[in-house]
Order: sequence, then structure tokens, then C-alpha cells
Amino acid sequence: MGLLDDKNVLVMGAANPRSIGWAVALAVHRHGGRVALTYQAARLRRRLQSLVDELGDVPLIECDVSSDAAVAAAIDKLAASMPVLHGLVHSIAYAPAEDLQGSFVETTRDGFAVANDVSSYSLIAAAREARRLMTQGGSIATMTYAGSHRVLPNYNVMGPAKASLESATRYLAADLGPSAIRVNAVSPGPIHTVAARSIKDFAGMLDLLQTHTPLRRNVTTEEVADATVFLLSDLSRAITGEIVHVDAGAHAVT
Repeated sequence: MGLLDDKNVLVMGAANPRSIGWAVALAVHRHGGRVALTYQAARLRRRLQSLVDELGDVPLIECDVSSDAAVAAAIDKLAASMPVLHGLVHSIAYAPAEDLQGSFVETTRDGFAVANDVSSYSLIAAAREARRLMTQGGSIATMTYAGSHRVLPNYNVMGPAKASLESATRYLAADLGPSAIRVNAVSPGPIHTVAARSIKDFAGMLDLLQTHTPLRRNVTTEEVADATVFLLSDLSRAITGEIVHVDAGAHAVT
């Protein structure tokens, strides 16, 4: 018996084999769930197609999260293969590279808007559309980071974007709770994903935390995925509006 037997889960943001989203997709499959994935452009579809063969029949659905119409169309397409949706995983974040360099005070207006639109508002848009298919209740999980409430070197505009995402998580939990839809966020420690490479001196951050966390190590995408499976499963049926830290205890001591 798997934790997600007979459950349909849409994962948004599984960009490559090292991404948290892909680790979540694998974990959902391992625990008996059926997975669908979104992608932004044709080149990403080709990359995902080469990965999903091991998971069997996985719907791949194009979705530009910066467009409300595109998000609605993606959920419409998903309904053809998953008329009932039990879980949604939002693992999407983006900021223009130039706004992740230099001083935060130099953040551009456009860069701030883009970071918040793609990294935070996209959760609201996805939740609004996905609830149409969550007729039996469900669970929504997103990915945040400690830069939401603490100044971290070179994280810059992504800090306010993640703070917005965490606030949206709480408001969505309040709005969707009466429909038996739970909304939570996972806050991993730093992981050497492809996306993290855009943060200056990210390797130095990993080295520092490895010696300062209570567990004296960093975390893996697989560990983050396991926590996400817990939030998608009925084991967490009374948990909503929560930020779950998967960071080897870093949040407790830094």
C-alpha cells in the first residue's frame, strides 16, 4: 500500500533530473500516485519526455504560468486524463538574472514584478483553476525558502517573492479549507539544483550550512520530495497553512 494510491497529482516545475519538482514526481509515483507534469516550452517538453518513460503514462501539459488563460487551458487539458485531481505541487520560481546580482536596492521595478508574478502569483492562479478538479478535496504544496524571512546574501528579489508566496499559502489555506483543500509550503535547505546556480556564491552557502545545521549536513531533493508526499497524503489531513522546514534544522539555529 502506497501513501498516494489512487491519487492524481499535478506537478508544476519539474524542469530537469536535478530539480525538486522531478524528485517529487518520482516520489509520488513510488508511493502509488499517478503523475501529470506541466512544461513551459517545447524544448522543456523534449527534456521531460526523455525522463517520464520510466513512470509510464504521464500527461505532459504546456503551461505558461504568467498567463491566466494558459493556466486555465492547462487545467482544462488535464481534466481529460485526470477528471479528479487530488494533489497539486507548485515548484516554480524565477527572477531575472540581473536582479539576483549586486545590491537589493538596485532591484528594477520590472524585475520585482516578474519575480513576484512567476514565483508567487502563479500559485494563486494554479490553485484557482485546480480547485475545479478537486471535487473530493485535495492538497496543494509549494516550495519556499528561508530568504522569505531572513536576509541571505545574493538572494535579493527572491526574498520578497518568497515572502509573498508564504503569505499566499496562508490566505489560500483559509479560502480553500471549506472545500477540504489544504495548502502548505515546504521550505528546503539550499540544494544544488540548476536554478540555484544563478545565486552568486551558492556553493559557499552550502559549505557553511553543512557545518552549522544541527544535523551537520545539507539536504537532498529526495528528502524534500518525501516531505511533500507526506503533505499530499492523508497522513497530513489536519495540516494546512503551514511552512514545513526540510533543512537539517537550519531554521532553528540561524
